[in-house]
Amino acid sequence: MLKVSGLTRRFGDMVAVDDVSFPVPSGGLTGFVGGNGAGKTTTMRMIMGVLAAHAGTVSWQGHEVTREDRRRFGYMPEERGLYPKQPILDQLVYLARLRGMTTADARREIGTLLERFGLGGRTKDPLEKLSLGNQQRVQIIAALVPAPMALILDEPFSGLDPDAIEAMADLLREHARDGVPVVFSSHQLDLVDRLCDRLVVMARGRVVIQGTGEELRAEAALRYRLVLDGDAGWVRDLPGLHVRDVSGPEAEIEVVSEGAEQKLLSEAVTRGGVLDFHRVVPRLSEIYREVTA
Repeated sequence: MLKVSGLTRRFGDMVAVDDVSFPVPSGGLTGFVGGNGAGKTTTMRMIMGVLAAHAGTVSWQGHEVTREDRRRFGYMPEERGLYPKQPILDQLVYLARLRGMTTADARREIGTLLERFGLGGRTKDPLEKLSLGNQQRVQIIAALVPAPMALILDEPFSGLDPDAIEAMADLLREHARDGVPVVFSSHQLDLVDRLCDRLVVMARGRVVIQGTGEELRAEAALRYRLVLDGDAGWVRDLPGLHVRDVSGPEAEIEVVSEGAEQKLLSEAVTRGGVLDFHRVVPRLSEIYREVTA
């Protein structure tokens, strides 16, 4: 397991990351989300030792992470760092050799990944000749070789087309199944919701909520949708409820006081036919907006 404990980083008088803690369990995907300037990239740089932390620690398998540990982490930075004029296979092999692979092993593993991302015929092309999406594919491959002990990826899905997103998602799932802890940031909340076992949401330099999708939804306010055979405007007058929306016979309400939903349903039955009454399960995007507002 990779574990972040109390990480703090200041730039002058500004606290960019403030006492941030979260686990990245082995064998799972952890989504790291937040708006621009929330502190995600700074946190990832501290995990990798690119930036020094002013407080806090990063631990790996129960001990404070070492420089040697970090050599075995796959890292994809926010600013892509490959060489635009160098052939993609040559530079990927060079980077893999820096991390301890033999040339033969590097060529074999990289060749497999290039084929998987549809770049098997572009090995001699300089990076700058590739589209931005294909350059992103090459940057991802650089993070995946040699086989990493952990993956820290900053916006790995940015610029990818739907086919490449699925190929990338499959690769991350495979690494997770092999016991690799994976944390990645993304602004694509629906994608994070679909892929991730755990979620960490940051705002203004702090973690505002974290947990599995089920845990986050369980903590969200109770919401219900009511559909009547007549006008639902009267729900605005009931105590213990926050009415999110009313449109003709339909209403969406949030429970403020315990048991108010039962009183609502009883009142609705008294007034006439109830066509539908069910709990609304919030999407991650809705939870995100609420906790970061």
